[in-house]
Amino acid sequence: MASYEYTSKQNLVETIHTLYLLLDGEFAEINDCHKDLRIPEVDRTPAEMIAYQLGWLHLVMGWDKAELEGRAVCMPSPLYKWNQLGGLYQSFYTEYAAYSLTELRELFRQAEQQWLAWIGTLTEEELFTQGVRGWTGSKDNWPMARWIHINSAAPFKSFRAKIRKWKKHIPAD
Repeated sequence: MASYEYTSKQNLVETIHTLYLLLDGEFAEINDCHKDLRIPEVDRTPAEMIAYQLGWLHLVMGWDKAELEGRAVCMPSPLYKWNQLGGLYQSFYTEYAAYSLTELRELFRQAEQQWLAWIGTLTEEELFTQGVRGWTGSKDNWPMARWIHINSAAPFKSFRAKIRKWKKHIPAD
C-alpha cells in the first residue's frame, strides 16, 4: 500500500494529527530569535516551514469551500499557476513574516484543528472516490484523500526531518 492510501477517514485523521504533533513538538525548544535563521543545509527557516504549512492547509480548504459555494476553483491560487510555486511559497512567507514563532505555532495548531474538522465533515465516498469533487480532477486524477495527504501528512513528516536537521546546525541557546 502506498503511503498516501488510508483504510478509513479515521485512519487519515489519526495519521495527520500524530504527524502534526511530532512536527509541532520540534519547534518547542527553538528560541524565537532564531525563527528566521537560514542555514545552507536546510532550504527553509523555521518560520517559513510553518508558513508553508499554513498556506497549503488554507488553500486546499479554500478550494473545497469555493466548489461547494458554486464558485470557480482557481488552483493553486488566483495569483499563481502550478509553474509558479516559488512565488506562491514566497507569498506564504510574506503573509506570516511578522508573527513570532509562538504565534505561528498557535496559528498552525488552529489550522490543523480546522483541517481535521473539515475532514470530519467529509464522507468516506468524498474522501476515497475520485471525481466526487471537481477540484480533485477527472477520474484519472487523485481522490481527495490523496490531496489531503500531500498537503498535510506528507509535508508534516518531511518538514519534521528538515527542522531536526536545522536544529543540529544552530548554536545552543
